[in-house]
Amino acid sequence: MSRLDGARSGMPALSNVMSLDPHSLREDLRRGGFRFVEGGEMRGLLEAFGPLSDWDHFVGSWNNLEPDAYLANVGLHRRRRHAVFSADGEAVVLEAHQPHYQSRDYNTLQGGIERWFAPVLPEVANSASLRSILGFCLAFFGGLAPDVPSWHIELHQFRIEARPGEPGQPTPEGVHRDGVDYVLVLLIDRLNIASGTTTIHAADGKLLGSFTLTHALDAALVDDSRVFHGVTPVEPEDPAEASHRDVLVVTFRRRS
Repeated sequence: MSRLDGARSGMPALSNVMSLDPHSLREDLRRGGFRFVEGGEMRGLLEAFGPLSDWDHFVGSWNNLEPDAYLANVGLHRRRRHAVFSADGEAVVLEAHQPHYQSRDYNTLQGGIERWFAPVLPEVANSASLRSILGFCLAFFGGLAPDVPSWHIELHQFRIEARPGEPGQPTPEGVHRDGVDYVLVLLIDRLNIASGTTTIHAADGKLLGSFTLTHALDAALVDDSRVFHGVTPVEPEDPAEASHRDVLVVTFRRRS
C-alpha cells in the first residue's frame, strides 16, 4: 500500500465561492441525515485541505473508465473504476486493489458477490484534487464520529451514459442504502444530460428531500445509517449528441 503524496475549466469561479461553516454543516447532517452543497461552497471546503491544481486532469480521467461488467443489461452505459483506502488518525493510505462487496440487505440487485472493478489509475489515486477531497472527507466525517479510530474508505468513479430511448441508470438498484456510515457524492461533469435528480428517503419510504447535481463540485453529503437515497434515470437533452453524468462517490465505514 502507498501513502497519498502530495484556471480550472468547469469549476465555480472564485467570485462565487461562499463561506460555509463545517460545524453548521455537520449539525445539518446530524439533524436531517443529508445535506446538498452547491459547487462554489464545496470548492471552498475542499481547498481548505489542499489545492485543486490538477482538476482538469482529474476530470479527464473519467474518459478512461471501464464498462461495468456486472450489469449485463446496462453495463455498456455505466463505466467505473474503484479503489480502497484506509485512514487512521490523519493518515490516508491507498490499499491493495480489492473487490467491492455489498450484502443483499443493501443491494438486492448485485449484493452477495465480490465485484472486481478496474482499479483507479495511480495518477488519479495520488492526485492533488483527490488528496484534497479525501482530506475534507476525513475531517468532516471524522468530526461526526470522533470516537472512530480508523476508517475503511471506498472510492468509485462513475460515468453514466444515456442514449435515445435508453436512459442511463445512476442507481439501477433503486432507492437504497450503501451499508456504510457516510457518503459523499461529488459531481465531476454533466454533458447533454436531463434529469438525474437525487432523492432522499426515510426508512418507511417517505420522501425527505430532492435536488439535482448540475454544476461541477455540487455535492451530496449523506448519513447512510439513517437515510436512503436514489437517483432518477438520465436522458440526453439532444439525442444526436453524446451525453454523460460523471460523479465521484466516496464512502466511509468504521473498521471493525
